[in-house]
Amino acid sequence: MNTTEFRKRGKEMIDYVADYIETIEQRSVYPDVQPGYLRSLIPEEVPVEPEMYEDVVKDIERVIMPGAASPACTELETVMLDWLGKMINLPENFLAGTTGCGGGVIQGTASEATLMSLLAARSRIVRWIQADNPDRTESEIFSKLVAYSSDQAHSSVERAGLIGGVTMKKVPTDEKFSVQGEALKKMVERDRRAGLIPFYFCATLGTTASCAFDNIIELGPLCNAAKMWMHIDAAYAGSAFICPEFRPLLNGVEFADSFNFNAHKWLLVNFDCSVMWVKERADIIGAFKMDPLYLKHDHQESGLVTDYRHWQIPLGRRFRSLKLWFVFRLYGLRGLQDHIRKQVLLAKEFEKMVRDDQRFEICAEVILGLVCFRLKGSNELNETLLKRINSTRKIHMVPCQLSGKFVLRFAVCARTTELHHVRESWAHITDLASELLQELPH
Repeated sequence: MNTTEFRKRGKEMIDYVADYIETIEQRSVYPDVQPGYLRSLIPEEVPVEPEMYEDVVKDIERVIMPGAASPACTELETVMLDWLGKMINLPENFLAGTTGCGGGVIQGTASEATLMSLLAARSRIVRWIQADNPDRTESEIFSKLVAYSSDQAHSSVERAGLIGGVTMKKVPTDEKFSVQGEALKKMVERDRRAGLIPFYFCATLGTTASCAFDNIIELGPLCNAAKMWMHIDAAYAGSAFICPEFRPLLNGVEFADSFNFNAHKWLLVNFDCSVMWVKERADIIGAFKMDPLYLKHDHQESGLVTDYRHWQIPLGRRFRSLKLWFVFRLYGLRGLQDHIRKQVLLAKEFEKMVRDDQRFEICAEVILGLVCFRLKGSNELNETLLKRINSTRKIHMVPCQLSGKFVLRFAVCARTTELHHVRESWAHITDLASELLQELPH
């Protein structure tokens, strides 16, 4: 949608809202639909090709309005997470369907998804231990719990441990900044010998610093054998799994208990929209379920509806699945795949430019849309270069530390990025690098 059409459609939507307000007294105050009504009104999978905007808007009245806010809000979310789960070829047991034990939910951010999975894992291990040892108190068990993540994991994972009141240990990574099975196995065995209780591992697919991928094909069976919850955080990279050529990066997800990525990062959905799936929804509901009288309803034990208040930290929630529904239909699966593929190719073009300049070096494998690079030389030299790049305010980059080196990160992620933007960015970077190098004493 270009800006001209956006103006037109925006005005139409304001008219729709105004008409709704003017005619609201003609509408029923309470929805007259049966649980599960929505699933039969829309297809079971995402359309491959884009649909017309007019058709999407017409479906608001046909599909959404009969269910008012809450039934429609809940049911569309369940179906959209099934759509997206199929798009990335998630194992069937992560999908809700009509009879499945798993399912998806939209969280605000990956941070929330990680925290929810950790708290669910904590609740599960306490139940398991107390089932065999009723005399062991919750506080005693908590004091011995140990969770693990990559030393490259986002700080939000460590923060989840802090909020959850459990020790979070960092597993060392290999030369590609990836956690391998043996590294985790050694830590778990050592902690068990010390009388601790390993119960949770957060694997990362597409680390923040360098877009590295933990070896979940090795890590998954290890976690399953040790009865540890494995959560997979693919906050940035997960969107790419809609492309068959990138889906092998998710191999091993079948061993996970939960998985999430941020559709608002790379799937053209506005913030906030972090999608999360669990293999056994009973695990997450069991950790958070409370049923005061004022929240009870006729269908809560029917099995036909999802009470998402048991899947998240707040009780209230926004109608975020509408964003997914609109984007999926207006772009179609093919349009979304084209978007991902184009940006990966742009990153590869930038990588080639870097490699062609002997003054620079690539610091991590370029797999998706992130390029980690630096000037050959000291950390101070690269810190100065980055300060000059960002101070000009033409482009903006965020650094990272990899193997003790100060590294610059070039990320392709804006919907409107084209090849000429990448070329202009590289020209700007090299101009500033040349000026900086000329200032150095010879």
